[in-house]
Amino acid sequence: MTDGWVMALGRDALVTVLLVGAPVFALSMGVGLLVSLIQATTQLHEQTMAFVPKIVAVFVGFLLFGGWMLRVLVSFAQRAFAQMGAVP
Repeated sequence: MTDGWVMALGRDALVTVLLVGAPVFALSMGVGLLVSLIQATTQLHEQTMAFVPKIVAVFVGFLLFGGWMLRVLVSFAQRAFAQMGAVP
């Protein structure tokens, strides 16, 4: 195992984590911003009003993007295991 191989694997892992987490994170942030805007205009500052819509958005995000996320993770794992077999 060379240093370059380990660095490339770490970089690929980091990029994969960012790709997989980005859609759900973006949905959660968008819903959070929308709820905060609604709370600021209506002056209703209740914790459940901010928490429940984010949970629902994350769940919907996993339903929408779950298949794609799984394909990206499986592809990364296959590439990593294939490269491990080629390393002396």
